[in-house]
Amino acid sequence: MEVKYYKSQAEQVVRNYLLADPVLPYSSLLIGIFLCKMAYDLTHALSSYYFKCYPSLTKVQRIEWNNRGMSSAHAIYISSVSIYLVFFNNMFSDQLEGPVTLRYSNFSTFTLGVSVGYFIADLVMMFWLFPSLGGMEFVLHHLLSLIAIAYTMLSEEGQLYTYMVLISEATTPEINLRWFLDTAGLKRSSAYLINGLLMFLAWLVARIFLFVYLFYHMYWHYDQIEKMHIFGYILVFLVPIVLFGMNLVWFGKILKGVKKTLAKKK
Repeated sequence: MEVKYYKSQAEQVVRNYLLADPVLPYSSLLIGIFLCKMAYDLTHALSSYYFKCYPSLTKVQRIEWNNRGMSSAHAIYISSVSIYLVFFNNMFSDQLEGPVTLRYSNFSTFTLGVSVGYFIADLVMMFWLFPSLGGMEFVLHHLLSLIAIAYTMLSEEGQLYTYMVLISEATTPEINLRWFLDTAGLKRSSAYLINGLLMFLAWLVARIFLFVYLFYHMYWHYDQIEKMHIFGYILVFLVPIVLFGMNLVWFGKILKGVKKTLAKKK
């Protein structure tokens, strides 16, 4: 009975405070930062025990290793939720009344807050070790993502398009695994080749085809986009266009890398 009492009390605290509308964005942001710290520390603990190469890495390499574990955890979470909300939940269905650009829920806002927490944590680490964790193009990518996600979290506008863009995070685990394999000295392994092909396909689907669908959806729902505030209206066009341009440039590099790897295998 005592356990049930404390469980009930904990649920009330979460529902009445952490998930209450006025504080939801801020509490979810803090939860996101806390979860990033947990993922970073867990990556360090598991890697120290299971990967023989980990202790021999330099301090900066170990930090990047842990950082990539953290980013992979965020990517799996946010891309899974994004796919669910965009394609398997009826919240953004055209069959419902009202502009699709103004729809939201506590769950969707909470998830965006967790993602904001991640981008803040990752940006801090980028600036701290600049440019070891990524050059200016990665900083620009993170800043644009942070501004767009934070705005749609606080204003509750355009969450559908934010989640469409966040599906592209599904490519992050493959990118990180490529780095892990390379750092572990397994660049010539079959796993490296298979992962490269998966990364190519994932990028093509999540960062090329999906963005084309996004622009198509925006075209047919332009009258609803017009109902957004001016800052949100600008962001909903600016961020996907800039990110799509970066995706095309990076996709070209991935394609060259796949061709180079396949040529070596012949």
